Amino acid sequence: MSGISNSPSSTQAGFSNRLTDCPNWVYLLREFDALYRYGSAGGSPLIRGHRKRVRDRLSAAMAINPEIIKRDCEMKPVVAHLPRALDLGERGAMQGMARALREVKDNLVWEYGYERISKALSQKYAYCEILGPQGPVQCENLILGFVLFAPDTTYPQHSHKEIEESYISVAGAWSENNSAVFSPGSLILNRPGDEHRITTGDRDPCLLAYAWTGPEVRLARPDMRLTSARKTKNAAK
Repeated sequence: MSGISNSPSSTQAGFSNRLTDCPNWVYLLREFDALYRYGSAGGSPLIRGHRKRVRDRLSAAMAINPEIIKRDCEMKPVVAHLPRALDLGERGAMQGMARALREVKDNLVWEYGYERISKALSQKYAYCEILGPQGPVQCENLILGFVLFAPDTTYPQHSHKEIEESYISVAGAWSENNSAVFSPGSLILNRPGDEHRITTGDRDPCLLAYAWTGPEVRLARPDMRLTSARKTKNAAK
């Protein structure tokens, strides 16, 4: 879900904190660690391997006490649904993650990740990167973040070149490729190149935590693209 933006360096902004200077970011990353360390792989060796890659890279990143990059908070229209999503998350299985995210919500940079996006989707979707090349917590070989969808959203068919992606539900119900309904705590894995399409329920917003692993050069410049309608139609034949 990550995009590229021109953000000021910590030196330019006169901001030189490290991770251990910012306990709210530490606690949020520990929630990610717990998700990928103690959650079930459901008997899948692919998911088990992905979980290990995420937690190993996260542990290594936290161990070096990375720099925190100060970026100006940026909102998108869908962020109006964030309070409801956090309320739902705090009532269920993902309450620790929801509470930790609430503590940093005023420091999040919400983005689209695409050079071009439809007006309809721009009102109903955005993501924020927590750890990765764009920060705020710096890491070159792992991206962690959140995706927020308004109720009754269709996130179009897309894939990620060379990037392995997992989503874990924090709040709200959603489906991928119309194959099942996923509830808070559920994990779905998309291998590099896997085409996937997300739809959300019509009553409540949906908040997903996500993790990306892949080559550093690709994580730095994901080159996100939505699949064209013609290609999606042909693939369905």
